[in-house]
Amino acid sequence: MRIALAADHAGFALKDELAHWLSEEGHDVLDLGTNSADSVDYPQFGAALARAIGSGEAERGVAVCGSGIGIAIAINRFGQCRCANVSEPLSAQLARTHNDANVIALGARLVGPDMAKACVAAFVDGDFGGGRHQRRVDQLLSLLQDSD
Repeated sequence: MRIALAADHAGFALKDELAHWLSEEGHDVLDLGTNSADSVDYPQFGAALARAIGSGEAERGVAVCGSGIGIAIAINRFGQCRCANVSEPLSAQLARTHNDANVIALGARLVGPDMAKACVAAFVDGDFGGGRHQRRVDQLLSLLQDSD
């Protein structure tokens, strides 16, 4: 699976660790930066990840900032993305299986590397359940049309 990763300065170290781990797990990783602790703005990295998902350049995405909140908001500005801010594996799994999330966001200041890996594994291994959940995802998509 091709997985895009993006982070701001607060999340770059965790992003790098996840990128290395995902590569070891056999995934193709698209690293969209940032790659240092120099201050940057999370919206630009969230947008880059959302564009990679929207274009089909990556199947799933993992975004990291200090709390996971800001970058999740940025990603959810793009209609082709459903990004859930998660902090434990069950939420990551449910985001995927119930909400057809194609991106998760993690807070590097809140979630350690082992928990982050558990979240990513639950997210990557999950398949959308469809059924009654598809109706709800369709309703989410219709909200985009209503906002035009």
